[in-house]
Amino acid sequence: MPLAGKRLSGIIALVASLLLGSCGTDGEEVCDNPLVSSLPSSSFRSSSQLSSSHGPVFAKVNRREGAGGWSPLLSDRYQWLEVDLWRRTEITAVATQGRYGSSDWLTAYLLMFSDTGHNWRKHRQEDSLGAFPGNSNADNVVLYKLKQSVIARYVRLIPLDWNSTGRIGLRLEIYGCRYTSDVASFDGSSSLVYRLSVRPSWAVMEVISLKFKTLKNSGTLLHAEGHRDHSLNLVLEKGKLLLYHQQGVSSSSGGQLLVSLGSLLDDQHWHPVKLERLSTHLNLTVDKNTQQVQLPPELSHWHIHTLSLAAVQSHGLQKPILSNRNFHGCLENLLYSDLNLIDLAKLNSPQVTKVGNVTFTCAEPVSVAVTFTDIHSFLQLPGLTSWPSGFVSITLQFRTWNKAGLLLTFDLPQQGGSVFLYLSEARLRLWISKAGRTLLELSTGSGLNDGQWHSVELKSKQDHLSITVDKDKGATAHTSIALPLTSDSQLFFGGCPAQKGILECKNSFSVFQGCMRLLTLDEQLVDLIKVQQRLLGNYSHLQIDMCGIIDRCSPSHCEHGGRCTQSWSTFHCNCSNSGYRGATCHTSTYEKSCEIYKHKGNTSGHYYIDVDGSGPVKPQLVYCNMTEDDTWTVIQHNNTELTRVQSSPERNQHFAHFDYSSEEEQLAAIISQSEHCEQELSYHCRKSRLLNTLDGAPFSWWVGGPGPGQVQTYWGGALPGSQQCACGLQNSCLDSSYNCNCDADYDQWTDDSGLLTHKEILPVRSLVLGDIQRPGSEAAYQVGPFRCRGDKNFWNAAFFDKETSYLHFPTFHGELNADIYFLFKTTFSSGVFLENLGIKDFIRIELSSSTEVVFSFDVGNGPLKVRVETNVPLNDNRWHSVKAERNVKEASLRVDNFPAATQQAPADGHIHLQLNSQLFIGGTASRQKGFLGCIRSLQLNGVTLDLEERAKITPGVRPGCPGHCSSYSMLCRNQGQCVEKVQGISCDCSHSAYTGAFCHKEVSASFKSTTSITYILKEPYELSNNRSALPSSFYSDITLRGENISLSFRTSQSPALLLSINSFYHEYLILLINNHDELELRYKLHSNRDVEPLRSRVTNLADGRLHTVTIRRLAAAVSVQIDQSAIEDFNLTSDVEFNSIKSLTLGRVQESDGLDAELAGLSTLGFTGCLSGVQFNSICPLKAALLDPDSRVIVTGPLVQSSCASSALADPYAAETTHSLSDQPGSVDPGQPLVNTIRNDSALIGGVIAVVIFVSVTVLALIIRFICSKKGTYRNPEVKATQPEDGHEFPFSSRADSPSAPSESQNEFFI
Repeated sequence: MPLAGKRLSGIIALVASLLLGSCGTDGEEVCDNPLVSSLPSSSFRSSSQLSSSHGPVFAKVNRREGAGGWSPLLSDRYQWLEVDLWRRTEITAVATQGRYGSSDWLTAYLLMFSDTGHNWRKHRQEDSLGAFPGNSNADNVVLYKLKQSVIARYVRLIPLDWNSTGRIGLRLEIYGCRYTSDVASFDGSSSLVYRLSVRPSWAVMEVISLKFKTLKNSGTLLHAEGHRDHSLNLVLEKGKLLLYHQQGVSSSSGGQLLVSLGSLLDDQHWHPVKLERLSTHLNLTVDKNTQQVQLPPELSHWHIHTLSLAAVQSHGLQKPILSNRNFHGCLENLLYSDLNLIDLAKLNSPQVTKVGNVTFTCAEPVSVAVTFTDIHSFLQLPGLTSWPSGFVSITLQFRTWNKAGLLLTFDLPQQGGSVFLYLSEARLRLWISKAGRTLLELSTGSGLNDGQWHSVELKSKQDHLSITVDKDKGATAHTSIALPLTSDSQLFFGGCPAQKGILECKNSFSVFQGCMRLLTLDEQLVDLIKVQQRLLGNYSHLQIDMCGIIDRCSPSHCEHGGRCTQSWSTFHCNCSNSGYRGATCHTSTYEKSCEIYKHKGNTSGHYYIDVDGSGPVKPQLVYCNMTEDDTWTVIQHNNTELTRVQSSPERNQHFAHFDYSSEEEQLAAIISQSEHCEQELSYHCRKSRLLNTLDGAPFSWWVGGPGPGQVQTYWGGALPGSQQCACGLQNSCLDSSYNCNCDADYDQWTDDSGLLTHKEILPVRSLVLGDIQRPGSEAAYQVGPFRCRGDKNFWNAAFFDKETSYLHFPTFHGELNADIYFLFKTTFSSGVFLENLGIKDFIRIELSSSTEVVFSFDVGNGPLKVRVETNVPLNDNRWHSVKAERNVKEASLRVDNFPAATQQAPADGHIHLQLNSQLFIGGTASRQKGFLGCIRSLQLNGVTLDLEERAKITPGVRPGCPGHCSSYSMLCRNQGQCVEKVQGISCDCSHSAYTGAFCHKEVSASFKSTTSITYILKEPYELSNNRSALPSSFYSDITLRGENISLSFRTSQSPALLLSINSFYHEYLILLINNHDELELRYKLHSNRDVEPLRSRVTNLADGRLHTVTIRRLAAAVSVQIDQSAIEDFNLTSDVEFNSIKSLTLGRVQESDGLDAELAGLSTLGFTGCLSGVQFNSICPLKAALLDPDSRVIVTGPLVQSSCASSALADPYAAETTHSLSDQPGSVDPGQPLVNTIRNDSALIGGVIAVVIFVSVTVLALIIRFICSKKGTYRNPEVKATQPEDGHEFPFSSRADSPSAPSESQNEFFI
């Protein structure tokens, strides 16, 4: 066609598109006009054509001209069809059709868009997937609507796959409408300044929106200046968009960074930006990603009076964020609220000032890039026909995420060597080798894998060789090695051909994956379009005229602060110090509650808990108190001590504020999941009233609850809103006319104390005390730590007793990350735990057999299954845990503690899990393969589903699931018995020698030679009731044919008596350490026969170390085991029955009747050392003496509770400390509360008097102790020192429920 004809047809097509385009950017009408059918033949180009009748001009849908469509000369993935729409157009859909009357059609293709016919951009769907589905025959038209419209002038379609029995064949239609815009171009020194003519009224919302494109990676896009010299600066820095806040005309700093978003924005493609100020926060949107940031308070009512575009044009003295870096590129559709600023500039509005050369068309430089996509990519270029003698210059620019990769290699035929220019550890290196021997090695640069464009220059001249990165001073070598390149030389960029030919290319390094551009040889730019047309050099697996680099870390898929790093094909998350783990730092490292830690066998201590698992609430450090049946979560605040308040006429009120160790959302999460929460609130008073006044207003109050809290006018132990204390509720106040003890206003110490138990108004945030200004008024307050117990989520369960039954919940939304956790128990071998369906996608977890759990799903890449097979049956009616996770990188499944199974996700596949049906638990929508058994603690992305509530209204499903001891009984140690509870278990330690939540805590004591514990097994009947009876009838007949004895000891004494058991018939059993430091067991089971000694072969037992002894007797067979040594077996010969047992004694034996002389002498020596875990059958004498003394236990001499396992054998009495009222400065009233002296407002008052009283009372205490130590034997021993756990020494104690509470070891009992 003549050139004039082409131009005329182009003009006609343009006019037609303007007339037919019925939709603008306002979106008032549907934008779906066909755009291809009216285009002239000059609008169509292709990589090649099979013949003139197969040309691209025939590629119009439903047309039969020519051969009925376009077909290229070769059917491979390097072919393309291009359409020029003659102007930038909004494109909404693409339709494809095969070539008419043939077997030629596409089954998959890529779409590329461009404004210039160069620098193509691959269109990606929501899941970052580029491929579009094609046709299944040559006739049907397949329409694909773009999820988001594209603005472009040129459209290029690249075939990916086609009918296997045909070739590439295509007819095409593109749908869209006219696109209009206002564009301004800036050259790096020009700008626009917009000034408001009148002061605007403050608006709740302000919006600035624009589009930009640039090849420069840095520059100021926008500077918004407001009153008081506050400004917002939107700058492009290293391809990212940053928003800064600056303050003050004299500010010399770079400003405060508010938010950073986007990446690789210097790609010469349009990027939409929106900045929305919404009262207290600000939204920044770049492309499709939005990030919200809290505005500084000074900007909450800030308004803009000047907007500078593409540069900072400020009359203030603020330092620009980017010095001397104005924006170089194009801006489009710049709107401030409803003002079109570029249109105002076009109209020469007096509000807009143009600085420098601002044009209203977008001048776009042409830069052809090439993408090295995979390990097979390479670019081969021939040498120049004429190289300057002795001079070589090769330059290029590259960008990549990989730390290593070959940039360039070529041979040196004259030297028989090779040159390699490559990346290693993100540094540029030059290596010249010959036969594997290094001739020269240079390196320069660092961090070159940051995704930015970097320039590289290789120069060789005479004896001077250098490599330079980013025009900085690089590495230089003086060498005699010449680089004589000729026209026969072949240069390989990125890699080497897979098939070796005549040309040799050896690559000893990783291939390059990334982009290159501006390749020059001897300062001559390489024409890469000629390379694409196969007119120059050779290549494979390249994408030419585009840079296909993707930032997989923007936005980052790493959650919870995980740090994202990437390579060309994937990304990695560094979860260090985040508290989370997994491929995307999604799964919490910690358990969700103290209750879970306890049921994993942990004991009291500090633990991190993550209440919402993978949710947004951060882990928090709490104290888990597991010493009781209930498990308490204890959260400390800044003052749990009893704090003294002195009267002061200068102030009417005392304010106290409490800061908790957990953040607001963490506290709210703990309160929500707990069954019960409480906090102790105490007020100790002397002439200081608490609540009631004459006019009814309270003197004091406290503030509690979430957020700022609410004022509460009741006290601990009373009801909300009652304006009472505990005594008022119980009608037990000192003065019945008042509702609090303190309100009686007595001139003596009293208190109002109790627990606050309504968790909705907890914890206590602050406290206000009012009646403290009168002379003589004294008060002290104490707010205990915040405590919660019971995990509603962990025990939330449902029992499915029909195969057709299920529970249903709303659709599970786990598009990018889905983690599912639950416990189950069953006696059946298969069943579906969970299922949720979409149109094509689904997710399912099922028990496929008695030893296998399967996690299956489909996100659009085809069904995928992850399996875990166990070597034990899972249908054993015990609880088993299942943890399944699916994210954009992988899917994993773990069952109990078996190794997790993992499946990797495809690098560029679909990533969004799109579900739309109800979530089915325990069954499926088809009511088949339902689960029979219990499911408990079901959590989806950290949110627990309330199975019990839903089960209450669902036939075939029952709430709750009993029978926890089958799974958790092993937690009860040392013969503790598992006790079933509605929620969980407890351990009954009544028949164990140990105590604690799991009967794991040793009960031990330090003995002196005079210490004796006697446990009365049976009392004789009163002789007065039956004086004529035979002696044998005086006693209850307890006859044993066996016994089980266990204990631990540590001592340096030998011989030493550990334990003795005697009977009313002078029969006995004695356990001792003999003179040879051996364990010796002596039986006398018949009064008329000799003692039978049984000696262990284990020696050196009096070595001061802890030893454990276990003795078992059944009739005549006796076994003894010491520590981990082999069991020793013995046999008795005299008798096997132990008759009429009377008592058991530890340590010194007070009565030696019936013992021989040796044993009688030994019994007076007693035992000096430590005994622990003493048990005789079901009797625990040491535990009874220390923790539950009654009429059956007789204690003689000093007995100190200690820890045999941890304490040294040093004298435990040496470190004893006795506290008394005299320890407190200024203590006068014996009922006065003890407060922490650090918080006492009058700590120095009466200091000298306190010292005198302290010395006096201490001397008196020592005298009393000496007298008490000389006393005889008493039953029911009286505790004279600090009591374990709950004991209080004084009327008012400052001790809080905290891990810092005094240890229960080293408690002394004096008898």
